[in-house]
Amino acid sequence: MSMAPETPLPPKGAGMRPIPALIFGSRWLQLPLYVGLIVAQCVYVVLFLKELWHLILHSFDFTEQQIMLVVLGLIDVVMISNLLVMVIVGGYETFVSRLNLRGHPDEPEWLSHVNASVLKIKLAMAIIGISSIHLLRTFIEAGNLGTGGGRTTNYTEAGVMWQTIIHIVFILSAVGIAYVDKISNGGPAPGQGRSHKSSGHTDAAH
Repeated sequence: MSMAPETPLPPKGAGMRPIPALIFGSRWLQLPLYVGLIVAQCVYVVLFLKELWHLILHSFDFTEQQIMLVVLGLIDVVMISNLLVMVIVGGYETFVSRLNLRGHPDEPEWLSHVNASVLKIKLAMAIIGISSIHLLRTFIEAGNLGTGGGRTTNYTEAGVMWQTIIHIVFILSAVGIAYVDKISNGGPAPGQGRSHKSSGHTDAAH
């Protein structure tokens, strides 16, 4: 079984040259960006508690449809918060520095095999989920659109149509990203072709 030789590691005492060290150290410029996303996460927590308190106060006044819209809004906040966590943790782990969470009881299951491709697919799926919640809210609020009833709505038929088209575009984009990732990772493993050839030569010799 042949294995590709690993890239030799530099000696522990050897330092990087100034230009490579500067380029490699520039990844830490992303740290304020992730800290800013953590602040945005705190804002979404405040927004969630505000909407939840609003729902509790009007739980006896709202209709079933109004309660459903508020609950969908809460789910939307949670899904955006999950997207933020995915970007913060996965992006920091992939592009800035290791978190060294291996063996930690609270380590996310997806973090053990995260890379740029996996992160893109997960983000695309999260965006589709958020878009689905928005589209469902639109369908509920625009339920009486064009019926001539007394209930007014802020949506138009063209607006609902374009939101549906955008949602379909999100789905097609996610499928395209997954397909390209499958093609790029679908080749034979390193050394697999050589092992087949060598086994064929061995059989011929026998």
